[in-house]
Amino acid sequence: MKFKKLTGQIKIPVIGLGTWAIGGKNEADTTQDNKNISAIKTAIQLRITFIDTAEAYAKGHTEELIGKTIQDFDRKSLFITSKVSPEHLKYNDLIESAKMSLKRLKTDYLDLYLIHLPNPEIPIRETMQAMDYLIEQKLIRFIGVSNFSVEQIKEAQRYTKNRIVANQIEYNLLVRNSGRVTSNMESQIIPYCQKNNIFIIVWRPLAKGELARPGFKLLDELAETYNKSQAQIALNWLISKKGVVAVTKSSKINHLKENLGAMGWRLRQEDADRLDKECLV
Repeated sequence: MKFKKLTGQIKIPVIGLGTWAIGGKNEADTTQDNKNISAIKTAIQLRITFIDTAEAYAKGHTEELIGKTIQDFDRKSLFITSKVSPEHLKYNDLIESAKMSLKRLKTDYLDLYLIHLPNPEIPIRETMQAMDYLIEQKLIRFIGVSNFSVEQIKEAQRYTKNRIVANQIEYNLLVRNSGRVTSNMESQIIPYCQKNNIFIIVWRPLAKGELARPGFKLLDELAETYNKSQAQIALNWLISKKGVVAVTKSSKINHLKENLGAMGWRLRQEDADRLDKECLV
């Protein structure tokens, strides 16, 4: 596994396991629990030790599945991220959400805790004070945000004693400056985060599988040139960027292994530049 330094001596794997829809989507689905636990376990055994989840995923059931799985592993070898929902950003609500996530995950701390989405109805000062409390109590190690614009990051940072170390956003070869919940990712958010040592954690790096199959001329050409899959080209393009890591969701061992094949090599600069500049569609 390749790592990037988050801060100090702390490193984060460049490819993590996304867990949306593992154990259900907006509601819990327990019918595939054994299969899902096996998938998470397999990912960790393949050294995908960065696990990304959220209290909203399957109404907490995803966290429960992760909690059951990680009991078989050294907790210190894992990097676990969860996210607090936007309706829980008041001081007491956020602290309670974090404690409930820890209970479901069966761990004493989170490596990184993110605000899942900004909520203009709740003062960000109150939210960040709660985040500071969690740091002080050693319930979380680092603070992050998700789907935040540059101005929202700046405002949040003003109200915390601790550094915001990550912003999780949608970004891939097809979604460059206009996503489902964010805009200006390539033109503003990523350059700002890179300049200020804030990690970009990419969700939907393969555009829900669109970038994992043939159909885009440039991607197909590069896949043939490098003898790699389309998914490996698309992921390599992302993780080769300064301060960018990606979380991918898969319950199939062949897909997990394929994603890991995005590491250990690098696109030539001229090819990375083509992907930067040329629209696939």
